[in-house]
Amino acid sequence: MASERILIVDDEPYVRTLMAAMLEKSHYTPVLASNGLEAIDHLEHDPPYDLILSDIVMNGLDGIGLLERIREAQPDTPMVMVTAIQDVGVAISAMRKGAYDYLLKPFEKEQLLVTVRRALDYRRLVQQNSIYRHNLEQLVSARTEMLRQAMSDLERSYDITLEALGDALDLKDAETEGHSRRVTAYTIALARHCGVEMAQTRIIARGAFLHDIGKMAIPDAILLKPGKLDPEEQRIMREHCARGYQILRKIPFLEEAADIVYAHQEHYDGNGYPRNLKGEEIPLGARIFAISDTVDAITSDRPYRKARSYEVARTEVEKCAGTQFDPNIVEVFLGLPDSLWEDLRAEMTRHPRFSPLSFAGAIEDLKV
Repeated sequence: MASERILIVDDEPYVRTLMAAMLEKSHYTPVLASNGLEAIDHLEHDPPYDLILSDIVMNGLDGIGLLERIREAQPDTPMVMVTAIQDVGVAISAMRKGAYDYLLKPFEKEQLLVTVRRALDYRRLVQQNSIYRHNLEQLVSARTEMLRQAMSDLERSYDITLEALGDALDLKDAETEGHSRRVTAYTIALARHCGVEMAQTRIIARGAFLHDIGKMAIPDAILLKPGKLDPEEQRIMREHCARGYQILRKIPFLEEAADIVYAHQEHYDGNGYPRNLKGEEIPLGARIFAISDTVDAITSDRPYRKARSYEVARTEVEKCAGTQFDPNIVEVFLGLPDSLWEDLRAEMTRHPRFSPLSFAGAIEDLKV
């Protein structure tokens, strides 16, 4: 049984009463209003309505004015214009403004009911589409979140694999144990203070962590030699940059990180190796890493000397601005307190298994 509420708006009492009687016999619920302003009052204080049947020519707020108000306040409520034959042009104009249909006076009961059914079917379709669109948006949102989580899990699994590679290198070269983790933490902190976006920082972090991966291909006799390397051994050792690049470049996930590995021994003035890159020819990540690497090298114990202070490291970095290091990044570095690097080193020491590749968020938490 139909039970839709229909608002009838007409300034002729006979027309209102006749339409209401026709609709009641078909089990609709009509509500009557004598003009547009009275109709607005019903819509605001006695909602909802499923359909509005409105005359066009009325005193006060006419049918066109009512239509404009309805389209703003309740755009999903269909409105049928009821008009005399001489106002057909006005009715068609009203449809262009958003009316669903028009009905010519005088009309038969069946004409009224057919028009009402079509308008109500249209409203149901609009509502169903709205529900479908809402459900679809929720589904897309849920699936997008599932994809984001899957990508995050995949990225994390990649990083776990990279950590295993770094650990393997640490086991091979005990002299620099923990170096990759510390220098990665330093690089992340410096990159963030240089204004590097988080997504790019993660790429730089992977390049920093794997910077010495090419040493896996260097003979142990050279890599682990306790004394000074001869010229030929130095030449072979310097190949670790290119070897590391060759190892990583074929992995799409590490393509940008591979460029950092390749360039991490380049100098800002062009006197580094292996390609004598200069200035901004050197990837930004490699320029940031170079400072972090030097800081860790100076402040860590070596068989031939004890660790020196961060103040000494700061002096050395400042001295090499424009030659070994990018002077703009040096300026950022010099503006940071020694306590930053001390805190990061302490964090790496307290948690030796902590992943520096997921350390970017932790750095934010540490407010460094």
